[in-house]
Amino acid sequence: MTHTTSSLKIHEGRNLKRFREMLSIKQDALAFELGEDWNQQKIFLLEQKEQIDSDILEQVAAILKIPAEAIRNFDEEKTVNIIANTFQDTAFENSFNNGTINFHPVEKFFQLHEEKITLYERMLKEKEDMMARLERLIGK
Repeated sequence: MTHTTSSLKIHEGRNLKRFREMLSIKQDALAFELGEDWNQQKIFLLEQKEQIDSDILEQVAAILKIPAEAIRNFDEEKTVNIIANTFQDTAFENSFNNGTINFHPVEKFFQLHEEKITLYERMLKEKEDMMARLERLIGK
C-alpha cells in the first residue's frame, strides 16, 4: 500500500520547474512577472516545495498561461508512458479498429510550447518597452 501512495505523490514545485523550463522561462523572468516581492531565489525555493500555496500556484499558472491543474496533476511517469504508448504501431491500429481517434499528445505539447514561446517573446517585448519608459522617466 505504501508503494501506491508514494507513486501517487505529486511534487508541485518540481512540476512548476518542468513547465517553466519547457517554456524556456528563467526563474528571474518569472519572479519579475510575480512582482517586486519576488526574486530568483524565491522562485528556486518555490520549486523545492512539494505543495505550493493555491494563490501563488494560480498566479504562476496564469503567468505561464497554463491551467493550474496541469501543475497540480502532472505525473511525469504517466506522461512518459502515454507518449511511449502513442508511438507504438499497435496503439494506432487499436484506436482505428475501435472507431476512436488518438490525438498526438506530443504534437499538442509542441503546439502549446510554440504558443508559450510567442507569449514569452511578447512578455520580453513588453518588459523592454517598460524599461525604455522607465529610462525616459529617470532621464527627465
